[in-house]
Amino acid sequence: MAELLADTAALLEGLTEAALVTAHRRVIAANSAARRLLGEGIEGAVVDEVISHPAALEALDRTGRDAGEGVELTGLGGSRRHWLMRAAPLADGTSLIRFVDRSEARAAEQMRVDFVANASHELRTPLATLIGYTETLREQDEEIDPATRDRFLSVVHDEARRMQRVVEDLISLSRIEAEKFTAPTEAIALGPLIDQALESERRMAEERGSALMRNVAPDLPRVAGDAGQILQLLDNLLSNALRYGEPGTAVTVSARAEGPMVRLCISDHGEGIAPEHIARVTERFYRVDTSRSRSLGGTGLGLSIVKHIVERHRGRLSIDSQLGRGTTVNVLLPVAAEAAVS
Repeated sequence: MAELLADTAALLEGLTEAALVTAHRRVIAANSAARRLLGEGIEGAVVDEVISHPAALEALDRTGRDAGEGVELTGLGGSRRHWLMRAAPLADGTSLIRFVDRSEARAAEQMRVDFVANASHELRTPLATLIGYTETLREQDEEIDPATRDRFLSVVHDEARRMQRVVEDLISLSRIEAEKFTAPTEAIALGPLIDQALESERRMAEERGSALMRNVAPDLPRVAGDAGQILQLLDNLLSNALRYGEPGTAVTVSARAEGPMVRLCISDHGEGIAPEHIARVTERFYRVDTSRSRSLGGTGLGLSIVKHIVERHRGRLSIDSQLGRGTTVNVLLPVAAEAAVS
């Protein structure tokens, strides 16, 4: 018996997932992954005490008659952990119980659900405004004076453009995600793209009284990239810096070679981002200050688009921010193969 248990324990240790063997409703062997999940002293313990989950225990009662497709368990090893428990009878009358970690899959599914809910909300809000104003214009046309009508039409136009920006960003994000497995290889000169992005943001900078500063190394090597996507990245980061930087303060774009990479930095002087938000600002529709972001015209997708562009380019994105001082977004892009050789 001792030799059998030793062989069983050795086989269980060969499994990457948490697994244990039971007999007569007691745990007779468990691998290290199962001990980390359920506790160090589970060998010899009653199964009902080790796995205190009604649906799981019911499934174990069925083992041997109907193995089923497994039972979803939540909370083992942490409130955000999700497991699929599978039980199967063995030839010697024991049962093998495995715990397959589904946390990442569940998190991805939750992200999809949140994305649909957030996208619906972002479109529903301006749509409700559109319907309200157009119904008023239609039903009270003769009672509305020209100035009020012009104001209503201006609101309708702004809300329609807001919906258009959200839809365009969603389409753009979808395209970038579809291309993420294909790394761009074209040798791109970053300097002209920076100049183009600065020129396109000139009007917004003037409206906010902010200077656009350029600090690009003259010998900057070409990067391996997609010119359209890099320009989109620059546009998003510059518009964000202008939008959230304090009016009248400068926004700086700098670029320099750094080993096999080129470091691109966009800095602003604004309120900054609290540490607890930095890890999440690249999530779709995540906003540090919801009301302020919407009032400034953001779609909540800009940094998510930037993140996916950087990932497609096999680069790295980081954000440094200090409350009350401002934010710097750092993007590392790989130098093009021909530039690296020369």
